[in-house]
Amino acid sequence: MNITTTINGTTARIHTCGEIDSDTLPPLLAAADALPPQVTDLQWDLTSTPFMDVAGLYLLFTPTTTGPQRRTTVTGLHAQPLWLLLTAAETNPAVFDLARLLPGVPPARFRLAAS
Repeated sequence: MNITTTINGTTARIHTCGEIDSDTLPPLLAAADALPPQVTDLQWDLTSTPFMDVAGLYLLFTPTTTGPQRRTTVTGLHAQPLWLLLTAAETNPAVFDLARLLPGVPPARFRLAAS
């Protein structure tokens, strides 16, 4: 797993390269935890992440236990990670709120995006 972090003011973008699973989750969490406190917006760039398992759900939906809470968004979803997010949201929409994670995408379009 290669991880690149770019910070611009109060926004950080973490680009992942590789699969997200239980082995790669700790360094990803460490990258997020290492962000400076002034960062209020975190974008996970998954353009180079073709696969994620439930560890990806944990990464994207579990609030941090240390440091400030950040608005978290995701970009660059491939078919399998998108399918996982859609399945999780369909199963428990209160916990897996895609409207928060994918701002600007109307909820009715979530299912269409997977086609």
